[in-house]
Amino acid sequence: MTRTVDLNADMGESFGPWVMGTDAELLRVVTSANVACGFHAGDWDVMATTMREAVASGTGIGAHPGFPDLQGFGRRRMDLPHGSLRNLVRYQLGAARAMAAAEGGTVRHLKLHGMLANMASADAAMARACYQGALDVDPDIIVMVLAATAQQDAVEALGCNWAGEIFADRAYNDDATLVDRSQPGAVIHDPELAGRRMVEMVAAGAIVTESGKRIPAAVDTICLHGDGKTALDIARSVKAALEADGVTLKPFAGRVGKVSVQG
Repeated sequence: MTRTVDLNADMGESFGPWVMGTDAELLRVVTSANVACGFHAGDWDVMATTMREAVASGTGIGAHPGFPDLQGFGRRRMDLPHGSLRNLVRYQLGAARAMAAAEGGTVRHLKLHGMLANMASADAAMARACYQGALDVDPDIIVMVLAATAQQDAVEALGCNWAGEIFADRAYNDDATLVDRSQPGAVIHDPELAGRRMVEMVAAGAIVTESGKRIPAAVDTICLHGDGKTALDIARSVKAALEADGVTLKPFAGRVGKVSVQG
């Protein structure tokens, strides 16, 4: 049986004359792009350029909404009512869809950013509010979730299209959430290590935590953060390692409802 997986990267995070990441190069490696929508990073010009380059490269386009927190890059906690979260996601997805359409593309998936994603990974009601906002705009959109967390509980309950995500450059706690960035070893900078970890997790169909615990998971897509100094090297290493192990890289198709995974 052919094994397939998607590689995704967060991008479009530059702002005005300030450049973050190597988006053009990453688009030649990944199969899906999560484009910042202007709230935690990015602006209208950056969005347009990123969408245009994604269309040209044939990369799947996703909206990447976050908290309204440009100074903190969307990584600071915020307390917003669920109704406001729903509107927050609607607003940003609407902008992404408009920009993609103007450049001849389509937004096919949505992924929450930063602290918004981290909080939703531990709070299914919060995740559901965010995802319902996206579904209000596009009932067919594929919601990318942190596999085996409350985010997955939310999409399974909603019955919407979704894809399970694991991270190549982040360490995991035993509850499948990400180790806080303030902790040593939370972010992985070694490209070779990242490649080995992803081969192991894809083969096992499981998240491997820092303690060595294996958590069976829906491994549909692998995230490669675009803002780190070694991001491009990690992306290339992960791609090469997976292909050498016989894994085919292509955009995820999405799934619906609950899924049974084997460890």
